[in-house]
Amino acid sequence: MKTNIQKLTCTALMAAVICILSPFAIPIPISETPISLGTFAVYLAACLLGWKLGTVSVLIYLLLGCIGVPVFTGSMSGISRLAGPTGGYLIGYLTIALIVGWFVDHFETKLPMYFVGLVLGTATCYLFGTLWMKISLHLSWKAAISAGVIPYLPLDTVKIILAGFFTFPVRRQLKRLLPELMQNSNSKRNKIETAAK
Repeated sequence: MKTNIQKLTCTALMAAVICILSPFAIPIPISETPISLGTFAVYLAACLLGWKLGTVSVLIYLLLGCIGVPVFTGSMSGISRLAGPTGGYLIGYLTIALIVGWFVDHFETKLPMYFVGLVLGTATCYLFGTLWMKISLHLSWKAAISAGVIPYLPLDTVKIILAGFFTFPVRRQLKRLLPELMQNSNSKRNKIETAAK
């Protein structure tokens, strides 16, 4: 029961963080997608909570945005945002949470693997977002990549570095303070490792 309350609290807290950070955006003239802090918030959720709870946090964020809460980039909302040219990047948040969280859950004591997960997760988000934009706006691959990937690489690199170095020690503290919660995310792996010993 205590663990369930901790899980619900942490998941709701990280969903709130995503909702708070995502609306902050800087429009750029060469793309439909502004520079947003949303990806950074998703990095935090995935690294701190792992793939299961991190993904649930992102789902809560997306559902809130779809029902009208202004939590999407630029304080937008509505299911039309998912169907629009930039909707693929929002869906890509789920792949970030899944991939980054998986790497963190399985290699939580190895900081380099955090960065591997963050890079791969971001790449899949770019893939979904760029493909969606290409189809929605009838762009060539070159035009879609130029508009949906290239402008964001420098800042996303900074976000990845900050997220990795910030969450690595924080996750260790969470494991110390909330052992039941953090152990639960790795329970199957821990049992396998114990049996192997």
